[in-house]
Amino acid sequence: MYSKSLLALAATISAAQAGIKGFNYGSTNTDGSPVTQDRFVELFNNAKNLQGTSGFTSARLYTMVQGGTSKDVISAIPAAISTSTTLLLGLWASEDQTAFNNELAALRAAISTYGTRFTNLITGISVGSEDLYRYGSIGVMNKAGYGVGPDVLVNYIAQVRALIANTAASKAKITHVDTWNSWTNGSNSAVVDAIDFISMDAYPYFQFQLV
Repeated sequence: MYSKSLLALAATISAAQAGIKGFNYGSTNTDGSPVTQDRFVELFNNAKNLQGTSGFTSARLYTMVQGGTSKDVISAIPAAISTSTTLLLGLWASEDQTAFNNELAALRAAISTYGTRFTNLITGISVGSEDLYRYGSIGVMNKAGYGVGPDVLVNYIAQVRALIANTAASKAKITHVDTWNSWTNGSNSAVVDAIDFISMDAYPYFQFQLV
C-alpha cells in the first residue's frame, strides 16, 4: 500500500505541475453567511487576474450543497460555468448517511440541471477532506473535529461512483484529500484502493505537529 500511495501521489503532483492551478473555496463567508453566485463569480475572476501570476483558473470545493440550504446545488457551479473555471468538486463526508444523501442529491441535481456545461469543467471529485486525519489518533489528540473511518469513506466513494455512472460525469476521476500520514497509515489502505488518485493537504509551517 505504501508504494502505491507514493506512486499515486507522484502522478498527482505531475498532473498538478502540468497546469492545473487554483484555490480552495468554502461555501460560507467569514461571518457564516452563504457565498452567493455573484460572490463566487467575483472570487473566480479575481483569481484569474492576480498581478504577477497566470493560469489560476481552477477551484476546489468542499461541498456540493449551497450554504443555508439542505441540498440545493452550491452557487459555485453556475459561477464556474459563467467564468470557465474548472472544478475539483467536493462532497463533505464527515457526516452520517442522511446528511451525505444531501451531498449526493446536490451532485445529481447539478448534473441534471447543467449537463455538459458543468461536467466538462470537472477535473475530479473529492469524497471528503481530512476525514481520516480527524478520525485518527492525531486528529483526536488535536481536537480536530468529527471524522469518519476508512470503511465509511469507501462506502461513500462507491455511492458517488454509482451516481455518476451513465451520466455526463461518468468519466470523472474520484479522489479523497487527506494528510500525508493518513496515506502512509496501512489501516487506510482500503481508501487508496477505492480511489483513482491520491490528493494530499500539506502545510509545512505546522507539519511537525502531525508526526
